[in-house]
Amino acid sequence: MILEKVINQITIQSEYKDLVDTYVEHILNEFKDKIHSIYMCGSIPKGTAQPYKSDADFTIVCANPKDIDYERLLNIKDKLLEEYPFVTKMDTIICSMDDVLSRPNDWGFWVKIICVCIHGEDIGEKVPPIIISPEFILDLNTDTKEEVDRVRRSLANASDDAMKTRYTKGYSKRLLRALYSLVIEDTGIWEDDITKMKNAILDYCEIDPALVEYLYACYLDSCHVPVEEFLRNAEEVYRYFENALHTMAASRNSK
Repeated sequence: MILEKVINQITIQSEYKDLVDTYVEHILNEFKDKIHSIYMCGSIPKGTAQPYKSDADFTIVCANPKDIDYERLLNIKDKLLEEYPFVTKMDTIICSMDDVLSRPNDWGFWVKIICVCIHGEDIGEKVPPIIISPEFILDLNTDTKEEVDRVRRSLANASDDAMKTRYTKGYSKRLLRALYSLVIEDTGIWEDDITKMKNAILDYCEIDPALVEYLYACYLDSCHVPVEEFLRNAEEVYRYFENALHTMAASRNSK
């Protein structure tokens, strides 16, 4: 079964169009010919963004990510968040052209399936069709442990309530995405709607449903969630996920 693109047509609402155009303009002015292409994912390109609730997620593809100075990128983000206060936050992922083409089940999946191109040549079109398989699921989760460890440390060390809320929400979403990847052979599609993702996990995953509902509740409203309690539940979810991946890898290797 071949994975289809999450967003088939870009539908940016009028109130967000200036933000997107300004972001692209600033990036190109700042980094000039170092940029190959720029992408978006999430509610803004889908046309479902809500002011003061939705964030802006960009991806930059370039020849060498080291050419993109993060300090200058941060300055652009801060200026735009001040200019467009209805955007809750703004994230930019940077990857190389080689990442996309040499890792089709990882970066290739991200650019080809999750994102849509808003500037430049869409390198996702050069990524071969992505077949849903155990190999794809394992490749897709190559960096999951590293990402989860990073968010866990950030949450455990956060002293500011606003940051605790942000990291709890982000950690919840990351774990739900990881669990969803385990059932994609059953669903046949990649969902980016968190509610549909949660329901599919409940339908096809053998994990304790209470843990899934807990993560979902924390994603929807992570204010006042006790950090220690959340970390205990998150660790239990990750252990389940890791064991499932190990079982999948062992089954594939035995064939």
